[in-house]
Amino acid sequence: MQTPTWQQVLAQSFTNLSSLLEYLQIDAPILTGSIQASRQFTLRVPREFAALMHKGDLNDPLLRQVLPTHNELLTAAGFISDPVGDRQAELSPGLLHKYHGRVLLITTGACAVHCRYCFRRHYPYAGSTATASQWQGILDYLHANPSIEEVILSGGDPLMISDKKLGEWLQQLQQLPQLKRLRLHTRLPVVLPQRITRELTGLFQTCRLNTVMVIHANHPTELSPSVAEALHKVAAAGVNLLNQSVLLKGVNDQCDTLVALSERLFEIGVMPYYLHLLDRVAGAAHFDLKESAIQNLQQQLVAKLPGYLMPRMVREIADEPSKTPFQLKFRSP
Repeated sequence: MQTPTWQQVLAQSFTNLSSLLEYLQIDAPILTGSIQASRQFTLRVPREFAALMHKGDLNDPLLRQVLPTHNELLTAAGFISDPVGDRQAELSPGLLHKYHGRVLLITTGACAVHCRYCFRRHYPYAGSTATASQWQGILDYLHANPSIEEVILSGGDPLMISDKKLGEWLQQLQQLPQLKRLRLHTRLPVVLPQRITRELTGLFQTCRLNTVMVIHANHPTELSPSVAEALHKVAAAGVNLLNQSVLLKGVNDQCDTLVALSERLFEIGVMPYYLHLLDRVAGAAHFDLKESAIQNLQQQLVAKLPGYLMPRMVREIADEPSKTPFQLKFRSP
């Protein structure tokens, strides 16, 4: 039997809430608020990711990340459509220049999984994505700015792009002499490990740029053996692997969970990088934590994890020149 392509596996994703709950053997009413929330921001969950969820558990931490609820319809002070200032950093469709020495490209609006806390859930991808017609303009901008040494491919998810198209982009980027690093921010190796194809790792092996892949895992149960196998292939291609998580109420806001996540990441060859405080995007306030709880959690993590496994706890603030560290307040002796 022929192995399905990653596109075929992706096409089998859950996009209907009733079907997902039936698969998970959860006998719960589909509330009007959940239906309305899924209309505003559609449901998409790959079957392999759903298979890691505990059957019958409506509060499973993986399910909570993707389950539309009425909470998304509530307004909350300070929660807005563009919490990190993407639009004001946009120089042209798909090109964002926020920080010194690096630019970010919005390569696509597509994702394999729709996380309900996504800070770009309201992003106007239709007019703000790097299309083929705008690609030359982006290359011209990079060529005219020799201080830019790193290009970050983001989205959506840059690995939703075909190997052929991604290869064409990488070939052109490598011709810019000042570029030293390529970074990809992606959730696909975690939720759709079939995406790590021989063709993709071949692109990384032949790329002259020092390549970094920042994956996105929030909970240790996301890191299945098939995910580990996929990431080992990426590492074997010479790619540096980092992870960034988002601190989410009801998902990973317990010390033991985050300790297990860091340890599992290191076990499979990925360094913990960032633990982001929630970006205050409209529709995600129910995932937010009080600062006192964050402070307490950070103190527990520092006490339990060796320094190299302690992710940097940061928040992104619009107009700031870098991510802002969350400052640990030590107790007085």
